[in-house]
Amino acid sequence: MSDTSTPAQGLASRLWTYQAERFPLGKTALLLAVFSTASISLSAHLADRPLPAAWTFIAVWLVTITLFFQLRAADEYKDLDDDRRYRPERPIPRGLISLRLVLGLALGAALLAVLLTLSVDGWLLVPLLAAYVWLTLMTAEFFVPRWLKARPLLYLISHMAIMAFIDFYVTAAEWLPHGPLPPPGIWLFVLLSCVNGCVLEFGRKTWAPASERDGVETYSRLYGPTVAVRVWAGCCTAAWLLLSIVGYSAGAGTLAAILGALVLTPVLFTAGSFARTPTATLQKRIDLLAGLWVFACYAIAGFSPYLSRLLQ
Repeated sequence: MSDTSTPAQGLASRLWTYQAERFPLGKTALLLAVFSTASISLSAHLADRPLPAAWTFIAVWLVTITLFFQLRAADEYKDLDDDRRYRPERPIPRGLISLRLVLGLALGAALLAVLLTLSVDGWLLVPLLAAYVWLTLMTAEFFVPRWLKARPLLYLISHMAIMAFIDFYVTAAEWLPHGPLPPPGIWLFVLLSCVNGCVLEFGRKTWAPASERDGVETYSRLYGPTVAVRVWAGCCTAAWLLLSIVGYSAGAGTLAAILGALVLTPVLFTAGSFARTPTATLQKRIDLLAGLWVFACYAIAGFSPYLSRLLQ
């Protein structure tokens, strides 16, 4: 592996390398664009309201990018000691960029998020603050790091809950200016976001036995590759069921279920293949399919009601 942390390399170049390795901006921005647009659109559809102004979509999309970058920064802070011991090739341990700079950028992003939020609606600061409070507690690992890490499933649930706070913020950009309560069906969509968070988490931490590394915590090491991939497939199936129910609430249950099933089929097929023969190639395919499933899931949830209207 070549050393990218040469003194001659400028800050902009080092930041570009960092994002490519730890926060791929293009892929992340595209996924979050679908996530935020679908969330806002679904909220408007459930309430039978016209879509908000274009700026609402843009501002909320930018805020979600900052929130997910701040999640990455929090992970860099929490994992620094383990990264130095077991993953020295990562950008911060190898000296490409400093943790102080990453945390500074994350704090600066918080100010940007506040300004963008105010440009949509002042009351939207309330769910944003709630997300930041939970993110702070996550970063501190709820002040019981050893106890929490000894309970992997509780650790997963406590950290995936941030998805509920983020999705609540995103949907609130549509419904909060109209009143204090969200439209019916939003809570199921928020639950769908939490399950999809588990899809991504299990997808990236279900490894082939040959890929396991000392000091790297994976669900495949903890439970075995067969159990881990079955849990991943179960999370995808649960997400499909929730997607179908959300689609039904929005008047597009059949269409959402059919489209979701088309995407779910290769997911379950790959899970079955990995359970029989857990190879590195299938491991990468699971990670890829996890992202594609979440992408498709939000697209179907947000846009199938409008497509259903067109097909009628």
